[in-house]
Amino acid sequence: MSLFITWNPDVTALDLGFFAIRWYSLFWAIGLVSVYLLMHKLYKQQKISEEKFEPMFMYCFLGILIGARLGHCLFYEPSYYLSHPVEMLLPFRDVPGKGWTFTGYEGLASHGGTLGLMIALWLYAKRVGLKFMHVLDNVAIVTPICACAIRLGNLMNSEIIGRPTDMPWAFIFERVDSLPRHPGQLYEAICYAIFFGIHWFFYRRYPQKVGSGFFFGLCLFLIFTSRIFIEYTKENQEAFEEGMLLNMGQLLSIPFVVLGLYCMFRSSRAVEKTSHSSRD
Repeated sequence: MSLFITWNPDVTALDLGFFAIRWYSLFWAIGLVSVYLLMHKLYKQQKISEEKFEPMFMYCFLGILIGARLGHCLFYEPSYYLSHPVEMLLPFRDVPGKGWTFTGYEGLASHGGTLGLMIALWLYAKRVGLKFMHVLDNVAIVTPICACAIRLGNLMNSEIIGRPTDMPWAFIFERVDSLPRHPGQLYEAICYAIFFGIHWFFYRRYPQKVGSGFFFGLCLFLIFTSRIFIEYTKENQEAFEEGMLLNMGQLLSIPFVVLGLYCMFRSSRAVEKTSHSSRD
């Protein structure tokens, strides 16, 4: 008897007739709200004023959305979007024979979202007068829970599917084909949930490390290292990736892994200097 999981959920979580909410949008919202509440808790624990906290959500939301959208357009479909630049930022597409059609934001890239978030947080830190690395560390502590929710949304959409496999936990994505495949989205979601637990554990043990770059580096290292390995179980997203030793997702992950290691190394050196100076 086959143990494969047949997967074909309705992409709509709630349909009121005049308004429908898709699972993907719902999980995005759950992720953002979770980050908002957890960040609020961190700011209170660190005695950072409410006035400095309030603008953060909008900066993060816009930074992630714009960065993820531009990342997909420029990293994965540059030939199309560079000749249709308006469609990069609009949830509409000029479909031949149909004209402008609402499609939503069909392509979002996590690497672009990470870059967009970093730029948005730099602007936010300058505006409210906080140290940039302190902001990055706080956001890094809670980011994995949002990444987990987004990958669950991908699972509900049956997108970013894995390669065919005979593993007993394989999913048959009926909207794609009848082949049992690796649930790559679920692998990532589970990893990110574990990473959130790791971040929270270290924060509870070493709250003084916030601002050193340790949590930011740990977040980048864990998320993008896991991404490199999990990509081997996933189908390539674009045809040009066929035959490449590393696909686009893996290539784009390498700089983030290196940056993460650098930030953790820099953080440990800073702690050593502080301890030496205190003994002197």
